[in-house]
Amino acid sequence: MQIVGPDEVVFGVDDMEACRAFLLDYGLTEVGGGFYEALDGTGIRILPRNDPSLPAPLPTATLMRKTIYGTVDQAAVDAIAAELETDRAVKRFDDGSIEAKDDLGFVLGFRVTTRRKLNLPAELVNSPGAPPMRAENIVAANQDAEAKPRMLSHVVYFVPDVLKAEKFYVERLKFVETDRFVQAGPFLRPRACKDHHTLFLIQTPDYMQGLEHIAFHMQGPTELMLAGSRMVKKGYESFWGPGRHKLGSNWFWYFNSPLATHIEYDADMDLHDDSWVSRHVDLSPEHSQLFLFENRDKWSPGPPPKDD
Repeated sequence: MQIVGPDEVVFGVDDMEACRAFLLDYGLTEVGGGFYEALDGTGIRILPRNDPSLPAPLPTATLMRKTIYGTVDQAAVDAIAAELETDRAVKRFDDGSIEAKDDLGFVLGFRVTTRRKLNLPAELVNSPGAPPMRAENIVAANQDAEAKPRMLSHVVYFVPDVLKAEKFYVERLKFVETDRFVQAGPFLRPRACKDHHTLFLIQTPDYMQGLEHIAFHMQGPTELMLAGSRMVKKGYESFWGPGRHKLGSNWFWYFNSPLATHIEYDADMDLHDDSWVSRHVDLSPEHSQLFLFENRDKWSPGPPPKDD
């Protein structure tokens, strides 16, 4: 199953204006039809909760209605349809895309990926003992630099039966386990993607089933820190971060959102191929974060900084 990764996550929301403001402040671009995109065209779609085009909601508080995965070509979509039609209903649409439910009731879509190929610079770092990546007089710390999400990175589901959910994604869609928190669940990547994970499953009680968070890749740690700092200054509540994870190695900064889920900036995630051996570790602060920063408003004996 040649799945690239998530192209789009669809929500049915109550407060369209609050969600719109958040997604724009987060750095996504509004392109119409309730869709807000990253630089590569992946993104988030918000529609009113009672919009008739939305799939039925899960019987929990989650506002997520559908996760749409992109594939390498139409043959991959057709292969997924053929596999899933053996034991469940599959909707087919005029554009060649399909829709079905996984074994726990999450609605999934599959289509030829709409991602645009990016050709953008990486974060440039000067490291002693290595050739400089940033030339003389090129300043790295630019308070006014643009900080835009580049692509949809991953989704994290709360699931009431992690083994059942994992079996579906691994056996039916051919996702690969990269690592695992023993008390929570697996990190998974699809076959046509080398990112450490595009899906993480976490065991929870039934009433919590839904989307725990969604993440977008940034250029690098500096852009992540810049974007997150701007969100804090705009009054959004930081949930976790900034810091760096151990499994996946990605930098992170999570924020609470009006979409009833956390939204994360991430950067510099590990890549893996089929030779990688999954690590199984306990779910603990020591294993979930390499380090975690804390804000400090005053660091000198002088007067406190003035508000912007």
